[in-house]
Amino acid sequence: MFSIFRISPIIRITLLTFYTALTLPLPFLAKASASPIPASFLWGGIAVGGVLLYGLLGERTILDEEKIQVVYPQWFPGFLRQGWELKWTEIKNLKLRTTGQGGLVYYFVSHAEDRAYLLPARVAGFARLVRQVEEKTGIDTKDIRPMPQPWMYFILCAIALLLLLVDFWTIGTALSLG
Repeated sequence: MFSIFRISPIIRITLLTFYTALTLPLPFLAKASASPIPASFLWGGIAVGGVLLYGLLGERTILDEEKIQVVYPQWFPGFLRQGWELKWTEIKNLKLRTTGQGGLVYYFVSHAEDRAYLLPARVAGFARLVRQVEEKTGIDTKDIRPMPQPWMYFILCAIALLLLLVDFWTIGTALSLG
């Protein structure tokens, strides 16, 4: 039996909305301002960036009887982001680290101790993932909490939607000028 955990929908929606809000007006503004960069070039760049972001957000964490693994869609270029796998028997501990922004993250430490593997914290069903990790490894996980709080992403999503409203006004203005 295996379990699949995907990145939380609110995180995916928020990041895709921000990406759209930040890039959508650029081709219109380039055309309205007679920029030396053609709008078609910007549209192409936005499309490529959107596909890459979508691929990154397609990350899945898969747990089965033998291992935990993080994988990306098959079409996603492996040289940009590679997944990993770790057998349950190789896991020695979960180690807490602070981030540069003051947050907390957890890493799987293997018996070889040559590498550490980030515990995916932005998945839907994080509590269930942590329970399964505890069952498979015997490591006490009662103090492990997900890094991002959902309310933070709801606020960010609301801000991104407001930014989109400003974008529509900006696009309308750019179209009226050009």
